[in-house]
Amino acid sequence: MAARNTPWDPVTFTRMKIAKPSDADKNRFRAMVPEHPTVEIKAMFGNLAAFVNGNMFMGLFGPAVGVRLDEEGRSMLLAERGAGPFGPEDRPMKEYVSLPPHWEGSPERAEQWIHRALEHTAAMPPKAEKR
Repeated sequence: MAARNTPWDPVTFTRMKIAKPSDADKNRFRAMVPEHPTVEIKAMFGNLAAFVNGNMFMGLFGPAVGVRLDEEGRSMLLAERGAGPFGPEDRPMKEYVSLPPHWEGSPERAEQWIHRALEHTAAMPPKAEKR
């Protein structure tokens, strides 16, 4: 039986399969998030996400790290070997791309895309806080 906090897929009305990260994945993600006064890390469905002004710009889904990019950035990153969709396999997040897993040992490769995602998302209107 699925956990009660597992989100429902609004198309199929079934519970989505949520990949779980290891503690090492969570620590790696936290280390990748830029230190900035407007950036915060929050837990989401057992994973982690980084937000700027209330908008998510980077996420962890199982071991995969995804970044939110504009259309040009998504096309460029998807051209890199190992990059791919981000999120549940049956319902990936359309504005996000997973960073290639083999970049784990090359933080400078990931860093440029993370900063691009932060800049892109920071330019969006701040999300209103939920009451």
